[in-house]
Amino acid sequence: MSAISFDPARGVWLLSTPRTSYALRVDDTGAPCHLAWGPRLTLAAAGELVSPPAGEISSFEGRPPAGEELPVDGGTRYGAPSLRVQFADGTRAFEWQPVGHSTGEPSPGTAELALEFCDRHYPLTVVLHYRVHDDSDVIERWTVLRNTSREPLTVLRADSAAWTLPPRDDYRLSHVTGRWSAEGLLHREPVPHGETVLTSRRGITSHHANPWVMLDAGDATEDRGEVWSAALAWSGSWHVTVQRTPDGRTAFTGGAGQDGTALPLGPGEEYTTPRCAALYTDGGFGAASRAWHAHTLAHVLPHPEELRPVLFNSWEATGFDVSESGQKALAGQAAELGVELYVVDDGWFGARRDDTAGLGDWTPAAKGFPDGLTPLIEEVHRLGMRFGLWVEPEMVNPDSDLYRAHPDWVLHFPHRARTELRNQLVLNFARDDVAEWAYGWLTRLVADNGIDFLKWDMNRAFSEAGWPDRAEGQDVLWTRYVHNLYAVIDRLRADHHGLRIETCSGGGGRVDLGILSRTDQAWPSDNTDAADRVSIQHGFSQVYPARAMTAWVTDVPNQLTGRCVPLRYRFHVAMAGVLAIGGDLAHWTAEERAEGAELVARYKEVRHIVQHGTQHRLRGPGDDGPTAVQYTTGDRREAFVLVWQRAPRHGTPLPVLRLAGLDPAARYRDTGTGTVHHASVLTGYGITPDLPRGDWASTSLHLVRVDE
Repeated sequence: MSAISFDPARGVWLLSTPRTSYALRVDDTGAPCHLAWGPRLTLAAAGELVSPPAGEISSFEGRPPAGEELPVDGGTRYGAPSLRVQFADGTRAFEWQPVGHSTGEPSPGTAELALEFCDRHYPLTVVLHYRVHDDSDVIERWTVLRNTSREPLTVLRADSAAWTLPPRDDYRLSHVTGRWSAEGLLHREPVPHGETVLTSRRGITSHHANPWVMLDAGDATEDRGEVWSAALAWSGSWHVTVQRTPDGRTAFTGGAGQDGTALPLGPGEEYTTPRCAALYTDGGFGAASRAWHAHTLAHVLPHPEELRPVLFNSWEATGFDVSESGQKALAGQAAELGVELYVVDDGWFGARRDDTAGLGDWTPAAKGFPDGLTPLIEEVHRLGMRFGLWVEPEMVNPDSDLYRAHPDWVLHFPHRARTELRNQLVLNFARDDVAEWAYGWLTRLVADNGIDFLKWDMNRAFSEAGWPDRAEGQDVLWTRYVHNLYAVIDRLRADHHGLRIETCSGGGGRVDLGILSRTDQAWPSDNTDAADRVSIQHGFSQVYPARAMTAWVTDVPNQLTGRCVPLRYRFHVAMAGVLAIGGDLAHWTAEERAEGAELVARYKEVRHIVQHGTQHRLRGPGDDGPTAVQYTTGDRREAFVLVWQRAPRHGTPLPVLRLAGLDPAARYRDTGTGTVHHASVLTGYGITPDLPRGDWASTSLHLVRVDE
């Protein structure tokens, strides 16, 4: 079956992925309408879903509020609109008129469909784009608006896509919420009647919500049940509206932007929405997550085949007290542990001695680095490690040479206070001169110093989001800011092919498919407390893979929570992603250094399984029992299991963990004990984890298939 097929008699389009189908048609009014999204269908079967036009129910109902591919504002539509435009004469309604279609294969294994429409009267073109891959059940959608008139118009809302679900008795919504240092907390709750809005109005993806949703009929589990999910590839403000309609349907629509802003579209101008990707599975939440992980590795991350190195970051060891001698000493201690990438965090530049000054002045501090960064970098390379730096290109302190020279470069409104958060203001990256300045010093910094890695941070949300020098700048900047941010990173990577970048925004404030398509890993939270991280990482894993998640081992008592947990527990939690270390190694005991080196070596033996394998959440957090996660290589030759136990109750038996994803006919050897297990026992009957007694117990299990 072709990936994209068409039945001209019924006007039905069918998009086919390896395990699912998506069908749509243009109805008699010219509007693109949804037919099916779920299990595989033939084109003939999809045609059966075309129903005759419904008669008028009452004078209060109008068109069904769910069921169009991109619901517009106009006519008798009363549901959540995906597209709202205002023409020069004040008219806001849009009326669909089909123009044509095109199909193509932009790359091997990829097929695209474009459906072109125009308004029946006004010169506005709307093109709906669909993309499918032969190795993924993810369907990517986006919308292109083109003003073909000689007059400007205003885009009040332009979502990437709307998604309609089949009728079910009930629906449940899964999403994450949180705040700074408490990101990614998973919630599953019934979808209420009416509209539920998830959003960020902060100019960034945000710590408080993330632009993905999962919906199920209320009966899905980790291992079974139908799940429909979608994720938006956008790193600015966004919104997703989920609606449960009076006629029993459930649908959602999402895109960039926020209420209260608009996008002017001048004569001849075009606007392309960010992509919204979605998938269906009947294998439960676990299968949905694994499908997202595989898609991200295959089609999102720029270097998915790489194994990410073990990283050391200097922040918790030194704070702002950064000097060449101190960093050299730390680098030597990190190398002894087996670290492969050494990163100097905040405090290396300008007059930066605390968070009140220096942001924007990106030259090495003369006092801490009298000969520049070269001596430190050479020492790090001599020790066999790569070298990285923390940067925050989008920010400026008022106490800086940059701000004194360019006070107009920040987001601001005339006659309004410039609110400082963390003693800093936001540079207006929507301005081309600001973006060009950032690109210039970044590319020089990387080239002049042989920088291997940048931790790109962004430590506050927008406020006073104005651009007085630009007409309608307060509306334009929200989109242009993100596009210019992307462009700076893209140019930087094109200039320096060996450069790798970590996305960070005070932790997990900017994690999404858009930023991950141009960075190599993400910092999910500033909270490094291992106990808290179990839940944060659980939420992260719903959509994003372990290969993209940096996890630090830091000192105790933890700086945020004051909690003390054993070093082994901290390592085992951090081994669930890209392992990193952020403690003050000078104060580690000889025993701690030896144990740390042993665990780093252990991680290197299994990181190919963690970073490139399939993930099974064997037991999630949330009760007194252990949490367990398993990773398995694609050829099923190896598996790695991590188990964490907070504080067991006396008399409560340890649950049996049934493993997953193994070759059912094979046997597997435990590399730690040498014991050989039948896969049929491990998966069908399970294994009791060998956890030490006491609080904060953890263990790991590495299994290798035994060849007969």
